[in-house]
Amino acid sequence: MQYRTPRIAYVLLAALPILAGCATRQGFEQRMSAYIGRSEGDLVASLGVPLRTFESGNRRFLQFERRRVTADSMPGWGWGWGSAVEVQSWDCSVTFEVAGGRVESFTSRGNDCVATAPS
Repeated sequence: MQYRTPRIAYVLLAALPILAGCATRQGFEQRMSAYIGRSEGDLVASLGVPLRTFESGNRRFLQFERRRVTADSMPGWGWGWGSAVEVQSWDCSVTFEVAGGRVESFTSRGNDCVATAPS
């Protein structure tokens, strides 16, 4: 008896390189982790001026935000009758903790904290 590989297996294997390039939360975490140990100046040079800063003792917290809104029209019937617009709000907030001029850690929250994994 000869075994035949189902076509779906070939389709999935062909899609792997495409899926590997997708933006994910894990990819975002990997990219932000690359800043740990770097200087505060390097962080600001790379990400831009933070939206907020806060100091407590010998620690600084730098917050960066990204916000966007998308609107997609949904097809309806007739000449616009029954059509709708779907509005989605996307945001990501990242706060880096800096001590002694070096990034020590970061936290993030939001539904748009995604990125492709560094290569």
